[in-house]
Amino acid sequence: MKKRNPISFLEDSFHFLKEYIEDELQSSEKLIDASFVVELKKETTAILNFCESLNNDREFLEKANQLCHHNNPNNLQYKAEQFFLSDIIGIYNQQQEAANEKSLFVLAYYYDVLNNHHFADEKAINTLNKLIKNNDFKANIERIKNNHKITSIDKQNNKSFMLTVLSQTKSNNLEPLIHHFEKFALFAFNCVFEKQTSTNSETQPIKNSKINEIHQEDSLEKVLEELNELVGLEKVKNDVKELINLLEVQKKRETQGLKNIDIMLHTVFLGPPGTGKTSVARLLSRIYKHLGFLSKGQLYETDREGMIAGFVGQTATKVDKVVQESLGGVLFIDEAYALTQNNLGNDYGAEAINTLIKRMEDYRDDLSVVVAGYTEPMKLFVESNPGLRSRFNRYFYFEHFTAQQLLQIFESFCKNSDFILDENAKEKLTATFDLLYDKKDDSFGNARFIRNLFEKCVQNQANRIVDIAKVSKKALKTIVEEDIPEPSETVKQLGFSTS
Repeated sequence: MKKRNPISFLEDSFHFLKEYIEDELQSSEKLIDASFVVELKKETTAILNFCESLNNDREFLEKANQLCHHNNPNNLQYKAEQFFLSDIIGIYNQQQEAANEKSLFVLAYYYDVLNNHHFADEKAINTLNKLIKNNDFKANIERIKNNHKITSIDKQNNKSFMLTVLSQTKSNNLEPLIHHFEKFALFAFNCVFEKQTSTNSETQPIKNSKINEIHQEDSLEKVLEELNELVGLEKVKNDVKELINLLEVQKKRETQGLKNIDIMLHTVFLGPPGTGKTSVARLLSRIYKHLGFLSKGQLYETDREGMIAGFVGQTATKVDKVVQESLGGVLFIDEAYALTQNNLGNDYGAEAINTLIKRMEDYRDDLSVVVAGYTEPMKLFVESNPGLRSRFNRYFYFEHFTAQQLLQIFESFCKNSDFILDENAKEKLTATFDLLYDKKDDSFGNARFIRNLFEKCVQNQANRIVDIAKVSKKALKTIVEEDIPEPSETVKQLGFSTS
């Protein structure tokens, strides 16, 4: 088979270009770089897979074709790729005033992938930048826009065929489509696509979930500062920093047109509760965003209840919704091994896992899945399914906090809530934490327990000072020895032996 020119989408306009242009461009003149082309390749590859699945959906194709005029020979039905191309041309036309040479390139790139299944070569970056500046390039784009915009039967040329059909059928493919449109708008115009179709109840966050959005003023430096401020977790902090180094070098290699190893962002967090797993996952989601490996950087938290439904078939739909809410960020599944628990004799957990594995592969370029839980059950969980085992190759180990670290955490709760400890209270807490550390088992809640103890101490302090007629500011702030429960009593309440 003859090798195609890596700038094939311009072949009609540039017959004279048989080889790459060797002229070097100054970096200031470059509109696109190799890393940008690599990102386009990742996204359009995902789109091809998405369109392939829609081409197997007879209902979608029939309804979409019923909405349009057929100007092609023999009245052949349009396929998903053609509808997608038409729809992004519609987005492009709506943003025409904001279009520039980079926007033209993005549309041309999408066209060549969707129409020819061909990807421009990131190694030919100088050639691509040279061609973008050629006047014939714009004329070629106009032909693409005119020849590949499908006409609606109701003459609404800016209407999205795919959004219309998937909204009407309440398809699980609606959110992935919006995600792909959003990525196109981001690549072409550096703006967020307005998701008008996502306001119905079918696309709202499901029960037993929590989404943590990333703030606009956030930065990688700020994330690293927060990571360093976490109490303990030295091994985890080191693992995160080594991962950052790897990802940063990967980006630098991309800009030079070098090949990279295939890095999956899916990770296993192992360790007892209350050791900061959710906090670290939240920081990771922001790190991936700032390094350009995720598009949004939000954290979506869920568990078994948030993923498994009451009937076979509904679980897959529930998992799909969880994944769609997580796209562009991190999906954090706490106590993930509970998905394999089968106390009721059904197989809904297997359905959830199989669906999750498929979606992890489908959206591997803009989704990170973090599964978390006790060390041994999590190891068994990952080993229970070959698909899980092949997709999770990064493990972070979280250890119990030491007695000294537990005291630091308690003091941080005090500081954040405008309380202080007197010396006698601090000594009593130290004795409590020494005893707890000696008696701890895998169920010990670490920071979760410290929060509960802190709230108990605040309650005891309130009971002590509530009847004081003129209470001073210092008294309102100070936790004294009397407010701290007896160490033996605290250990006993946790179910540990005091002997």
